[in-house]
Amino acid sequence: MKIPILYEDNHLLLVEKPINIPVQEDSSGDLDLLTMLRNDIKIRYQKPGNVYLGLIHRLDRPVGGAMVFAKTSKAASRLSDMFRRHVIERNYFAVVHGSLKKKRGQLVHYLHKDHRKNKVFVVPSTHPNAKKAVLDYEVMESKKGFSLLSVNLHTGRPHQIRIQLSTIGNPIFGDQKYGGHLKRSGQQLALWAHSLYFEHPVRNEPIGVYSLPPSRYPWDLWSIIANRGENFKSKKNPAFY
Repeated sequence: MKIPILYEDNHLLLVEKPINIPVQEDSSGDLDLLTMLRNDIKIRYQKPGNVYLGLIHRLDRPVGGAMVFAKTSKAASRLSDMFRRHVIERNYFAVVHGSLKKKRGQLVHYLHKDHRKNKVFVVPSTHPNAKKAVLDYEVMESKKGFSLLSVNLHTGRPHQIRIQLSTIGNPIFGDQKYGGHLKRSGQQLALWAHSLYFEHPVRNEPIGVYSLPPSRYPWDLWSIIANRGENFKSKKNPAFY
């Protein structure tokens, strides 16, 4: 499978992750994105031996869109620190069931992941393993019983967007894990990593990329998505790819 490259230089590789591919090797044994990218670099640049490619963050297997990898240890260390400090702007699109009470707002929950069940739960802040999760959302448009949201993450907890939106009564379309009675077998999760924007970890200049979801249901309900990339680029600077 050819992975779309959104931006690449000596230090960074930003790509569009396809849906239903694990980011790294897991118990399924399926070919993972990290291995695919390492093999691609090895072939394209005719590199002998092992290829270094640092995994900085993750997307759930059913989620597609923009991801950043580090091609050098220096970039990996600095990017990891930027993620820890929450200074990388991460924007997502999500199609959710129903309408939200407010056009825009912030969601704050405390989450605990049950690794045995591979599922996240909302818990009290006093829970011994509670992790604070914060996101901002904006309703871009609502129609036919669905709403298209733009979501900005402040924290990067496992399954964060999925469980937080489900908790307020607006689960994401096709969410087989958190969709409750609204989920339907075979539906594809309508969550997409739209953009990344941050300071280049080595060159110290702004850089960003954007990725648009596929034009199939339910994404094809929203004509506003088609123009979002150019609008997003114009709000930033020429370094936005």
